[in-house]
Amino acid sequence: MDSQQVFTYGQQGLYILLMVAAPVLLTVLAVGLIVSIFQAATQIHEATLSFVPKIVAAVAVLAIAGPWMLSTLVEYLQRMLQAIPTVVG
Repeated sequence: MDSQQVFTYGQQGLYILLMVAAPVLLTVLAVGLIVSIFQAATQIHEATLSFVPKIVAAVAVLAIAGPWMLSTLVEYLQRMLQAIPTVVG
């Protein structure tokens, strides 16, 4: 296994990580921004007002995109495990 293969596998792993985490992170970011704007406009500064909608949004995204996220991770893991004999031998 040479350094080029290590960098390729590492790059693929980071790409999969970003692709799988992006829906949840972007949704929570958007909800947090909307709640922050609402809090600034109404001058309500309640901690649970920002926390609860983020959790609800994250759970909703995981319910919708969860199967895709899981299948993407399983496919990547299968490719990596199947590549072990070619890397070692």
